[in-house]
Amino acid sequence: METHVIVFTMKGCPHCDDFKEMLKKEGVEFIDRDIEIHKEEYDVFVEVTENDYVPALLIIEEEAENHKSFLYAPDRDYNELTEAVDIIKKHIK
Repeated sequence: METHVIVFTMKGCPHCDDFKEMLKKEGVEFIDRDIEIHKEEYDVFVEVTENDYVPALLIIEEEAENHKSFLYAPDRDYNELTEAVDIIKKHIK
């Protein structure tokens, strides 16, 4: 199974910068998606989660021809950045 971690971030967001540093220190590979550059993609995320806070997570698990997507948003699915790291770790174990 292959897992893709996509992190929605925003320039100038100290929480986003801290989160990306935490992931790098943990050795977690991720794709950084700036919400201004990828606005349409992020708008869909916001619509589905009813949450527009960042950093937000999209985790895609691929196995053969099947894949599952998981959406995690701050203040909805986690309150601390360490909780978000733990969520990712559970998916990439």
